[in-house]
Amino acid sequence: MPNTKSAKRKVKKVEKQVLINKFWKRKHKLSVKKMEILLKKNNLKEIETFYPKFQSELMKAARKGIIKKKNASRKISRISKKIKNLKK
Repeated sequence: MPNTKSAKRKVKKVEKQVLINKFWKRKHKLSVKKMEILLKKNNLKEIETFYPKFQSELMKAARKGIIKKKNASRKISRISKKIKNLKK
């Protein structure tokens, strides 16, 4: 239990930040899952329309510190490689 006034404020701030982090982490995970489902369906048209949004979601999560930037880049790279192989 916080004793000082500043410690009480810090607890409130951390609680708010936890909610924001959960939101972005969930959004990131959902976009990755959706892309995996689309890749399994082999529907190129849907994949091509969702890919820019997918890329954006991952980079936003990286910018917010939910995942590391290189992790996001690696996921994007692997997905783009899969898309490229689907086109063949």
